[in-house]
Amino acid sequence: MTTEHELTLAERRVYDLVSQGDVMCKQISHLDSGAIPSLIRRGLVEVYTRQVSSSRNKRLKYLRKV
Repeated sequence: MTTEHELTLAERRVYDLVSQGDVMCKQISHLDSGAIPSLIRRGLVEVYTRQVSSSRNKRLKYLRKV
């Protein structure tokens, strides 16, 4: 991974988690969730919504690596 800035500890934990696969935003610790906006600004991750079940209209937010 090449970026112009070093990642903080929280950003690194979130990025490593997202690198393993798509992650629900609710699964990320509230202590680490503050790092999500900076990762989005840097273009390392993106947020998308996905329907949870075919029988319900509920949609949840997920993170994925760009």
